[in-house]
Amino acid sequence: MAVMVVTGASAGIGRAVAELALAEGWQVACLARSLGPLEEVAAKGDGLALACDVSDPAAVEAGFAATVAHFGRIDVLFNNAGMFPPAALPDEVALDDWNACVAVNLTGMFLCARAAFGQMRRQDPQGGRIINNGSISGQVPRPRSLAYTTTKHAINGMTKQLALDGRGFGIAAGQIDVGNAATGLLAGIDGSATKGAEPVMEVANVARAVMHMASLPPGANVLQMTVMATEMPFVGRG
Repeated sequence: MAVMVVTGASAGIGRAVAELALAEGWQVACLARSLGPLEEVAAKGDGLALACDVSDPAAVEAGFAATVAHFGRIDVLFNNAGMFPPAALPDEVALDDWNACVAVNLTGMFLCARAAFGQMRRQDPQGGRIINNGSISGQVPRPRSLAYTTTKHAINGMTKQLALDGRGFGIAAGQIDVGNAATGLLAGIDGSATKGAEPVMEVANVARAVMHMASLPPGANVLQMTVMATEMPFVGRG
């Protein structure tokens, strides 16, 4: 039975992926800061709920160690936890908001990728798969989202570097760039600088795409996938 770690599993895309993986028979370690909602998710199958702030190095190490102690290995990391700071023009971005965004979206993803990569190198049989949740903002920015856009551009490079460095260890790395899934994160985005409300899609579509990436055989990899609401203003950005 394959083992998946999902960060940010208490809500939104992370929860949808964790619930679908559990329904399909995966063993799933569900990580997020709030333990209560995680326990609801983990109870839907062979799950493990672990409170973990991905921006805390000690918490990440403890969470991944607990996963291995419980399940024995890690086959897939869905590196999903993220946040969207308040919308602002570049000169109005508060330093605290910048630091918080970088801590979760970039450092947090690095810490989780590092922990997963190390475990995948050590385990027998060796290998696994890391799937980073990027964003279409890593391709084309949204207005007033300097910190978020910068972190998501950085994830593009992180994914490629993980894919390159993982070759000799049977570790595949890929990225899913999501456009307008109906989640709480999207609800917090300021649309005042765009041309009205944008089309959205159900988060289940993202979960199915992630599970396709996760379920590929070791010899195949989706390096980068964009899944988006069909009519959203992405190509050409409105």
